[in-house]
Amino acid sequence: MAAKFTLSAFLLSLLLLHLATAAHSIGVNYGTLGDNLPSPAAVANFLKTQTTIDSVKIYDVSPQILQAFANTGISVAVTAPNGDIATLTNIDSARQWVVTHIKPFHPQTKISYILVGSEVLHWGDSTMIRSLVPAMRTLHSALRSEGITDIKVTTAHSLAIMRSSLPPSAGQFRPGFAKRVLGPMLKFLKETRMPFMVNPYPYFGYNPKNVNFQLFRPNRGLYDRNTKLTYTNGFDALMDAVHSAMKAIGYGDVDIAVGETGWPSVCDGWDACSVANAQSYNAHLVKHLESGKGTPLMPNRRFDTYLFALFNENQKPGPIAERNWGLFQPDFTPVYDAGIFRNGQRPAAPERPAAPGGGAGKKWCVPKGEASNDALQANINYVCSQGVDCAPIQPGGVCYAANNVRALATYAMNAYYQANGRNDFNCDFSHTGLITTTNPSHDNCKI
Repeated sequence: MAAKFTLSAFLLSLLLLHLATAAHSIGVNYGTLGDNLPSPAAVANFLKTQTTIDSVKIYDVSPQILQAFANTGISVAVTAPNGDIATLTNIDSARQWVVTHIKPFHPQTKISYILVGSEVLHWGDSTMIRSLVPAMRTLHSALRSEGITDIKVTTAHSLAIMRSSLPPSAGQFRPGFAKRVLGPMLKFLKETRMPFMVNPYPYFGYNPKNVNFQLFRPNRGLYDRNTKLTYTNGFDALMDAVHSAMKAIGYGDVDIAVGETGWPSVCDGWDACSVANAQSYNAHLVKHLESGKGTPLMPNRRFDTYLFALFNENQKPGPIAERNWGLFQPDFTPVYDAGIFRNGQRPAAPERPAAPGGGAGKKWCVPKGEASNDALQANINYVCSQGVDCAPIQPGGVCYAANNVRALATYAMNAYYQANGRNDFNCDFSHTGLITTTNPSHDNCKI
């Protein structure tokens, strides 16, 4: 009898673990600042039938959008506008808000989050900031009073809340926010088991010297001396800086969600922006999130994440980049492939060189002649940490060469280049890689 109970408990724990894992999603921010955008019904159908996106986040409580996503299985995170925050501190007003904006659509539309405002600590006035946590608490109570228990209440923050983020282990919130707002907010989130939501953008930390680090491309990494951990991308570094700041005020056990992150494909003259850079960031981020490996300080943690953004929106104010964050044009043409298409569907892509073993036009990635052994070893370490098959360069492998780092790096760098689409930028490796049309294979080692 005891054995049966133990087995049942074990199976139940596996089921709960599966459900907890499945609950974390990769979504997209669905903005509507355009005069040429498709209907919400067309958007819902497109996402459901052609992509793996299973959640969207909107910046209001649009009834048209909420209706369009009814019975699609795609969850919707809605936003109470910043201007509603002060009103939502009153329980009667909060209940009326829920009755007006949520109950007509719930549960047919799977509403996952209500965000109370957007980046309030960055853009809000003093009244909004003072009212933010009380409004979150009151709205949570209003939902319960109306019999709704499956919608999470939180708010999204820009990283202007951070006083410091380097190294990640020394991340700290700005002192005024930490004491007056973020501490009470994290207390509420811990009590209600809801996540702290942030908007990390490695793009805003761009400079030409760290572009590979910010875009998940091969790089030497960022070493944190306090933890002796090495970071290979800017997203993980920002997430761990936020985690460290939360831990510093006693709330390191609260989950984190990502409200926005992305990379623009066009800028007005700045070399940070290109289709290749946007694709590199978002496609690698999707793979990274789907792997479930978490970050150096939060291993095996999963994060609800909303890419920014679904469409290029032609009426967004500001510089050109503001209108070019989209994964898609308004006619659903992909700006690039971010790895979110269903059943292997892909947008049309430029013709690539033939794969190894093919005909003319083949290309390989090899180390530059001046590349140091230390740099090449760092390349090997990076490639082999990214899911590339490195068995051929392990002892006993057909491409193993004892004490010959350059030969090992040649295999590793080319394997990464071939596996990731044979784009020139996949052979950069912090300027230590070179594209060649000369096959570097030798003996039994076919590269």
